[in-house]
Amino acid sequence: MHPLPSREAIVATAHESISRGSKSFAAASLLFDKPTRERAWLLYAWCRRCDDIADGQDHGHGMTVVEDAPARLAALSAMTEQALAGEVVGEPAFDALRIFAAETRLPKRFARDLIEGFALDAREWRPRSENDLYKYCYHVAGVVGCMMAIAMGVDPEDEDTLDRACDLGMAFQLANIARDVEEDDRVGRCYLPEEWLVEMDFPPGQHMKPPFRSRLAVLTKRMADRAAAFEASAREGTPALSFRSAWAVLSAAGIYGAIGRTVAARGEHAWDHRVTTSGMQKLGFIVTAAREAAQRDTLYPRTARDARLWTRPR
Repeated sequence: MHPLPSREAIVATAHESISRGSKSFAAASLLFDKPTRERAWLLYAWCRRCDDIADGQDHGHGMTVVEDAPARLAALSAMTEQALAGEVVGEPAFDALRIFAAETRLPKRFARDLIEGFALDAREWRPRSENDLYKYCYHVAGVVGCMMAIAMGVDPEDEDTLDRACDLGMAFQLANIARDVEEDDRVGRCYLPEEWLVEMDFPPGQHMKPPFRSRLAVLTKRMADRAAAFEASAREGTPALSFRSAWAVLSAAGIYGAIGRTVAARGEHAWDHRVTTSGMQKLGFIVTAAREAAQRDTLYPRTARDARLWTRPR
């Protein structure tokens, strides 16, 4: 029987995790009110730890080829189920999920959907079609958007606002995939749909080779365009949020949107140096997002969600 760790201790550990793992999310989280900010940290800590266990990383750094993926998946799945059942796990990140779920009425299916994303990687799954790509993006990021919306106080029954939150996660992940093509290739992964690779006539496994960079740039531009469409949809969800939550969301949208746009603009040189946003750029997006949040009802009037966009499973 594990002693019950205090909420304050778990929140402090979660804050340390987000500070080490993602400067962009750490910056955006400071814009939330205190209860939302702490819940965002708790959720981040669990997601980050699951990712690190699955990929043999430390706070998202140093991804390696893991030889025991099924065992790692089983461990993080078991600890997640313990947390969802309200049991003390004794691992700070999973106790963070326990607290988060209890405080937010988190639908358990969302946590399980994220675990399914790690299961796809453990099976060395590859997307065959564009639809497969979106399915993967949902399981590793779109569903995190849904959980973050719940952290912000969105009703778990408000499917439309959750769709918009999912759209933001989808946009983030598409930008990440475009940026990290080379890093993924080093550990034997590729999230570009096989149908796209065939369309561009890549020899199998050769998409990162220098002679094919111009073709690869066509696909990452396509991915950045898809990300922009999801981002635009997500922005229309912000009138459903408080000012401070909308400010944080729009800041994150600006920061991550810039990553996708920069990858696309660099073309075949996108992978010469990792695309990042500087501290001054982040500050600029945060200032811009404050104006956008103040005018969100006018800037982003709620219209019917674009029927052409992929829709998360219910």
